[in-house]
Amino acid sequence: MDHNHHTKLKTAALALAVAATSQVFTFPGVANASASSRTTSVTQAQQTATTNTTALNKGLATNNRIYRTGRLAQVNCNPGSLPTGSTSAYRRFLTRVTDCLNRAWATQFRKAGMPFSKPRLRIITRKVGNACGGWATGAAGFYCSGDRTMYMLITKRELRQPFPLGIARLMAHEYGHHVQNISKIWNYYAAANARAGKAQRLQLSRNSELQAECFSAVFMSTQRGGSLFTEQEWDGTVEWFRQNGAKAWPQNDHGRGPTQAAWMTRGYNSGSPGACNTWAASPRTTT
Repeated sequence: MDHNHHTKLKTAALALAVAATSQVFTFPGVANASASSRTTSVTQAQQTATTNTTALNKGLATNNRIYRTGRLAQVNCNPGSLPTGSTSAYRRFLTRVTDCLNRAWATQFRKAGMPFSKPRLRIITRKVGNACGGWATGAAGFYCSGDRTMYMLITKRELRQPFPLGIARLMAHEYGHHVQNISKIWNYYAAANARAGKAQRLQLSRNSELQAECFSAVFMSTQRGGSLFTEQEWDGTVEWFRQNGAKAWPQNDHGRGPTQAAWMTRGYNSGSPGACNTWAASPRTTT
């Protein structure tokens, strides 16, 4: 490895650390590193689903139609460059990546015969209130199911060290939570979570987070060979998660680092949402 490439990967690792620790998602009773006191992010419909026998059907999560749609649709995605210090370029990049995600997943939902709706994207330069409560400390972005919005925060830190792969991966992860929401996987999650003890709630959280990471990797696989990242950068990102992916969370609600890396690899190599069925997987693979 030449010195310039080694320096580039070191810089990318620092930027990745910023993006990776921003995988914020809150759910009633599930603690995370930066939002343990946050209020619920589920919609009123999901809250009342605890008494809905349909929502208690585990098949919504284990046998969802989205799993039978084959490889994620290839879209002509070119989010453009992400130069240091440019807020306008950052906004353009976030908007274009979201458009790519919308087109890819809309096709997938059509193949499944399921209704599709886009998430809202709100790009901000300061922390704001939202339907899920206060802003989590250290977060650069998160998905709130209460208003079906992806919030992406542009800070000076992100502008100093933009890492296109890390940012796109984070957006695809948060979009993965939207996929869980509108496919009704979360209907089961909400109902099961309401009845679970602490250990089971952590397991349910891991199922959700690892699936979102796998969905993210499925989307990233559609960008393989393009201008967004190199295979070396992808491999370096997976290795970073293997070693550091669990360090941001005081409880094991996102999965151990090697477990995160395994589901990233699974999604990337398959390119299909069907590879991301954490809900039917052995608990040994979702630790």
